[in-house]
Amino acid sequence: MRLRSVIILCMAMLVASATALAMGDSPDIALTPTLPPTHTATPPAIAVTPTPMPDPQLFIPEVIESYPHDADSFIQGLVWNGETFYESAGLYGESDLREVDPITGEVLRQVDLAPEFFAEGLTLVDDKLIQITWQEHIAFVYDAETFEQVGTFEYDTDGWGLCYDGEVLYMSDGTPNLYTRDPQTFELLSQVPLTFQGELVPNLNELECVDGKVWGNIWQTDVIVRIEPSTGEIDGLVDARNLLSAEEVAGLAGGAVLNGIAYDPEAEVFYITGKKWPRLFKVTFTEFER
Repeated sequence: MRLRSVIILCMAMLVASATALAMGDSPDIALTPTLPPTHTATPPAIAVTPTPMPDPQLFIPEVIESYPHDADSFIQGLVWNGETFYESAGLYGESDLREVDPITGEVLRQVDLAPEFFAEGLTLVDDKLIQITWQEHIAFVYDAETFEQVGTFEYDTDGWGLCYDGEVLYMSDGTPNLYTRDPQTFELLSQVPLTFQGELVPNLNELECVDGKVWGNIWQTDVIVRIEPSTGEIDGLVDARNLLSAEEVAGLAGGAVLNGIAYDPEAEVFYITGKKWPRLFKVTFTEFER
């Protein structure tokens, strides 16, 4: 497939995501009766003037290895700590924080959230884990070694994705906005509109900070985007279709979409998976041949 065709395909998936949000279409609602009909994210997007932009870099995930993953985990956040994964699993009545063996997928330890909380993004800040919630406006802070809850933060937006670049937190809430927050106080520092080719892009979900860029899932698509955080412009696209076999896809529950990104800086590899997916993939993002 030619480069332009792949760009058009990825753009179409982003447009479909925006259209689904505008129409109130949410495939997650079948998974739990307490889940509201749409992700109603706040505040409203910042208006921008569309500006023609150069073509983004295009990548495909080159699979190095795949590992078993808990197919009951509605994964919302994935973090690599050098030896194991920290995961945040969502849904009301099923949300938890867990540590997972990277090879076997075994849950090594787990802390359940109260049933009124819907867990979302997760990140590691020094020796603390910060786990945000969807519409409860509360972030839980844990000691990473003991999983003891040691604090909370409050915020005004929805909570979707979260990552830490060593200096600041980046957060998404489903709107076409990328937020910057203080890692010690959770104070909102700034926000930029998320755009692709000058168009606003909603549904930014799980995030991973890597070498000055922010990588993120776009909910309800098989696209992973790379973002320049100073401007919010999407400058890279990953076409992550076809990771699962046709048989695995056929067996997925409703709402079991691509979600979950972690990065191992020593090996320079990504780990990606999806909500209620049976496998997790160790990959490199290889630039698409032009």
